Amino acid sequence: MTLGGPIGEGGYTDAPTVPIAEGSNDGVEAEQRRQPTQPMGIPRGTPRPRRLPRWLRRFLIVVMTFALVATVTFATLLLVTPSVSNAPALARSFDLAHHAAYPGPPVPARFAAALVSTEDHRFYSEPGVDPLAIARVIRGRATGQPDQGGATLYQQLAKMLYTSGRSGAPVELEQMVLGIKLDLSYSRAEILRLYADIAYFGHGYYGLAAASCGYFGVTPAGLSWPQAALLAGLVQAPSADNPIAHYHVARAREAHVLGRLAATGKLTKTEASRAYRQPLHLVGGPGTGCTAG
Repeated sequence: MTLGGPIGEGGYTDAPTVPIAEGSNDGVEAEQRRQPTQPMGIPRGTPRPRRLPRWLRRFLIVVMTFALVATVTFATLLLVTPSVSNAPALARSFDLAHHAAYPGPPVPARFAAALVSTEDHRFYSEPGVDPLAIARVIRGRATGQPDQGGATLYQQLAKMLYTSGRSGAPVELEQMVLGIKLDLSYSRAEILRLYADIAYFGHGYYGLAAASCGYFGVTPAGLSWPQAALLAGLVQAPSADNPIAHYHVARAREAHVLGRLAATGKLTKTEASRAYRQPLHLVGGPGTGCTAG
């Protein structure tokens, strides 16, 4: 053991200095203390996972909260909205009240294609509502643009059967939930038939059979492409587009539907143009052998 070195001028420390013995662990322990600690079971030197930025964590919290609220709201609406098991019974009562036959004949392919193309071109793949159309409507209302319509055929059927004469955002939300219920309860063919049985086509005609016989003197199965397109175009504004009272307006609507048939691939542009040039054969009353049933 040696005395410590000088401190100041000519001074000595009283504390002895002890050299570190060879093989001592003091130096190793000091080095370990200088190294960052690692969680148990993770090899030393493994980089720690980086935490998400604060703004991203907050954003995810907001999204998850919104999703939770939406889920709870939707579940509540499923419980409080009426069952749709009585839809056929309501359609029957509706037709009886308007002196229309129920059930009507099966919906022919031409009318089904024309209706779907112009009213709800995602009808065969959507779950009763069209999220893309809903987003378009919300954006349009937020920016003050004209309402382009976003109701599916399911929602339109729900409106006719369950919420007729009512309007407003809560009613639209109810129609959306009822549309989902209708999709879960009935096939596409059944939805189209219920729709065609109770839709109003103007000029006092309720149901596709009555409209087909009344305007053209043929059963729905005998509709030509221009006739089917004109009838499909009537459901949005049946009085304003009535071909008996407003022929040129009705023809413009027919042209729009034929254009939609071409846009969705049901007809070529040439076929759509040829169909528009064909005569409609409006008769304004049932023909021989044509019945609304």
